[in-house]
Amino acid sequence: MRISVIIPAFNEARTIRQVVDAVQALPLDTQIIVVNDGSTDGTQAVLEELRKGAALTVVHYDGNRGKGFAIRTGLAHVEGDAVVIQDADLELCPDELLTLVEPLFSRRDIPVPTVGVTSGPDVHVVYGSRFLNGRGNASWLNFTANWLLAGWTRFLYGCRITDESTGYKAFSAALITGLNLTCEGFEFCPEVTAKVLRAGYRIHEVPVSYFPRTKKEGKKLRFWSDGLFAAWTLLKYRFISKTKVFKKDA
Repeated sequence: MRISVIIPAFNEARTIRQVVDAVQALPLDTQIIVVNDGSTDGTQAVLEELRKGAALTVVHYDGNRGKGFAIRTGLAHVEGDAVVIQDADLELCPDELLTLVEPLFSRRDIPVPTVGVTSGPDVHVVYGSRFLNGRGNASWLNFTANWLLAGWTRFLYGCRITDESTGYKAFSAALITGLNLTCEGFEFCPEVTAKVLRAGYRIHEVPVSYFPRTKKEGKKLRFWSDGLFAAWTLLKYRFISKTKVFKKDA
């Protein structure tokens, strides 16, 4: 199985080299796709240097379009059998990508239905949960906001999930590239979660380590405003027709 790793990056010159190097060192067949979303801090120069010495797909945008747009851009370049979303900020350890994709290796190689429910032991979606084993390194504010959002997801969709907004997500390529995603910013997480669940897929969770950074260190997500928008996005897509979850040509 080849793993396409999409790394959206905005002003991550301090950490992007370490993230790319760590992913390249994994004992996996990986395709690394970095989308530089209008960085102004030297990220582009670092990526161009990295691209000279390794097989690396890099897409640059002059203006900042948002994380969701960057991920959708990366999906257009996917060549692998599975897709992993890897943040560029080292809040989540790249070495744990192995843990994230392991459940996907156990699935049978069956076609992904356009509309319907997968059955049996096959795993097509894996989330790296920061809170599966408790609060960990998260602040009480961070933990509470994410606990509320996960609870809202469970209420709306009748699923078992402990970390809806995790930056570590893995999918079978056929599924994620077939979804009709429209996100631009941080609403990628609730949109993809909602559409995966509306399509009838189960989200499998594995525990991952979490090393949160502060706003001073470059944290971009705003807990309450982005959290409320995520809650609204989950509600909005709860009632979307299953026929609209996938692209028409999927």
